[in-house]
Amino acid sequence: MIQLAANLSLLFTEHPFLERFVAAAEAGFHAVETQFPYAWPAEHQARELQRLGLQQVLINLPAGDWDKGERGIACHPDRVEEFRAGVERAIEYAQILGCTRINCLAGIQPQNVSDKQAEGVMISNLAYAAGQLETAGIELVIEAINTHDIPGFFLNSTAQAAALIDRVGASNLGIQYDIYHMQMMGEDTAAVLHSHRDLIKHIQIADAPGRHEPGSGQIDYAGLFALIERIGYQGWVSCEYLPARDTLSGLEWLQRFGLKL
Repeated sequence: MIQLAANLSLLFTEHPFLERFVAAAEAGFHAVETQFPYAWPAEHQARELQRLGLQQVLINLPAGDWDKGERGIACHPDRVEEFRAGVERAIEYAQILGCTRINCLAGIQPQNVSDKQAEGVMISNLAYAAGQLETAGIELVIEAINTHDIPGFFLNSTAQAAALIDRVGASNLGIQYDIYHMQMMGEDTAAVLHSHRDLIKHIQIADAPGRHEPGSGQIDYAGLFALIERIGYQGWVSCEYLPARDTLSGLEWLQRFGLKL
């Protein structure tokens, strides 16, 4: 059975952030993820999770100045100390929230940094983060993102993510597979889900183009949902899409694909 989680950064945005936990629970979700929870006290979020019986299944590492267009700093050679401080902050939040998985965004490759330099610093940063997270009992995942939405993003294919994981060699490092992003990059998402099933620890869904609800675009989600069950995937499948209308009415896609919360 597919386990669905709500991304509170994109869903239920009709409500202030701390009220989205209630909205998700009332809609029937049992799990949530948040891109960046750091603007709100972790204790307040933990209180809502416990009160509503929700599980926090993913957060991201701090990713630089998002409002200024930064999308991660893991491939930036001059931001290593900031990256490490972000690891410590993410661990603190994850422990308070009861979250056992953290995603690392590679970031946009700086123009004055070569591919080799960017790869080297990212491998070093991932090794550090994986070590710190392992001590805390937390899993680390990395996410490839399409370069149409984020030009210059360093990590942009599943093959590249798998190669980085192999280079780092950490047992608690895996892939967060975002079907929307990889569809936009032209990947055969069904083939990749099958061939990399042992590395994929978390899945995010949205249709393409548009990044709206499954069933709104060109992706064969009926086939993908069947495949996810067939390969025995046990992780969470998170709804990280932009509702075409309000969030609740947009959840009608669940019935169309025979899914339940």
